[in-house]
Amino acid sequence: MHKPSYLTLFHSGELHRRADLLEQRLSKCVICPRHCEANRLANVEGFCQSGHRPLVASHVAHFGEEPILVGSHGSGNIFFGSCNLRCVYCQNWQISHTQKGERPGEISFEQLADMMIDLQNQGCHNINLVSPSHFVAQIMKALVLACEQGLRLPLVYNTNAYDDLETLKMLRGVIDIYLPDLKYANDQNAIKYSQAQNYQAISRQAIQEMFNQVGLLKLDKQGLSQRGLIVRHLVLPNGLADSRESLTWIAQNLSPQVNISIMSQYYPTNKATRVPLLSRKIREHEYWEVVDLLEELKMENGFLQEFESAETYRPDFKRNEPFDNMELLSLRAPKGEAISSV
Repeated sequence: MHKPSYLTLFHSGELHRRADLLEQRLSKCVICPRHCEANRLANVEGFCQSGHRPLVASHVAHFGEEPILVGSHGSGNIFFGSCNLRCVYCQNWQISHTQKGERPGEISFEQLADMMIDLQNQGCHNINLVSPSHFVAQIMKALVLACEQGLRLPLVYNTNAYDDLETLKMLRGVIDIYLPDLKYANDQNAIKYSQAQNYQAISRQAIQEMFNQVGLLKLDKQGLSQRGLIVRHLVLPNGLADSRESLTWIAQNLSPQVNISIMSQYYPTNKATRVPLLSRKIREHEYWEVVDLLEELKMENGFLQEFESAETYRPDFKRNEPFDNMELLSLRAPKGEAISSV
């Protein structure tokens, strides 16, 4: 079995030291690129509307991720509440954009550690941290406690890529699998639809750091991801994701061998129904134009989502199990073949 990187840091005491350093960054919060400088240790909320303790909406064995994360027993997803973006089309808006009193409940570091152990006991193949950017310090504190209880699964950092570079550097040797979503190449779209200043530069710098840390994807003998980078790209209607520019940047600045996951699951939700350019699902030709870019750029590693995913992939966090009764359409390799082990 692959030994997660963080165990070495835990046994040396370095994991505990970094957890303390990251927690100090909450006193004048600079955890994410917004650098709000709110004293989150005193529960003063910044843009992310969260204080010292983590907000968690759900932890569940999830079967709707890439097959190399899901395997036979699921990816152990922990869905954090609130967010450091305000995407008008957020599919998790029920837990990310709600007002005080409607948000997911605060939990202790001990409870977060217990969730990690519970997912491991369920047989999950990894711990998948969904929307972790504003809770990195809290995750690290809980990780130390989980290691003391025998956690041994790789960590997946499942992010919008609006991540602070210095914070990411503290995760070197902690995270084995980075799963960023490269949303935009156009800063005006990022501001208009996600309230994200300088998204292009910040996200690219973050993804470059992630790639420097973990490199190309490595699979075990069962075909499960153990280490590496997977970049997700959600196709938006009317070309608002600037897919050609983003995919070209990956191919030219990282590697054409980077694993890409092209997502078709966009549908107008949250506030998007009131935004003319985002008020419809993507059209089939819009999706396949992006898929064709992969061949043009000689990017053959990764997964494609079935075009019909927008009809079925609709989580409801009002349920105890947000993905119950949902037909989760699988992703497949661009040429219909499975990814080979590295």
